[in-house]
Amino acid sequence: MKRYLAIILILIPCLVIASEQSPYAGEEIRSIKSMSEQEIESLRRGDGMGFAKLAELNHFPGPRHVLDIADELELSAEQLAMTQSLYEEMRRSAVILGKELLEAESRLDMDFEQRTVNPESLEASLLEIGRLQAQLRYVHLEAHLTQTRLLTPDQIETYDAVRGYGGSPHDPGAHSTMHEPQASPGEEE
Repeated sequence: MKRYLAIILILIPCLVIASEQSPYAGEEIRSIKSMSEQEIESLRRGDGMGFAKLAELNHFPGPRHVLDIADELELSAEQLAMTQSLYEEMRRSAVILGKELLEAESRLDMDFEQRTVNPESLEASLLEIGRLQAQLRYVHLEAHLTQTRLLTPDQIETYDAVRGYGGSPHDPGAHSTMHEPQASPGEEE
C-alpha cells in the first residue's frame, strides 16, 4: 500500500505540470504557426478543406466526388467531360488562391515573429487573409453550383446516397439540369 501511495505522490506533480502545459505546445516550431502542415499541404493541392460543406450537405454535389463515383452516377460522355473541365478549373483557381493565402499567413506570422506588427498592419493583414479565404470558399462553392446544373435530379439523389447522406432534396424538381432547361419567369413549362 505504501508503494502505491509513493507512486501516486510522485505522479501528482507530473500531472499538475502536464495540466498547465498549453494545448499549443510544440506548435511554435511550425513554418506558419497558425496552420498545421496538413492544412498547408491541402491549400497547396487545392483541396476543399470543408469550404464547400454547406453545398455538399444541401444536395449540391462537388465535381471531384462526382468524378470519383462517375460510374455509379452513369454520367454521359458530355457530363463527364464537363465535370472534368469544371474540376480542373476549380482546382487551378484553388491552388493559386491557396498559395496567396499561405503567403499572406506567412507574412503575418513573420510580422509577429519579428515584432513589427502593429494595429494597422494587423488589420490590413487580417482583411487580406479574410478576402483570400472568402475567394477560396467561393471557388469551391461555385463549382458545386455549376456541378449541380450538370446533373439530373436522379443523379443528385444517387450521389447523396453513395456519399452516405440521408434525406433528399427539399424539392428535387428545383435542380436545373443540362438536359431540362428551366422556364423563364412567366413562361409555361
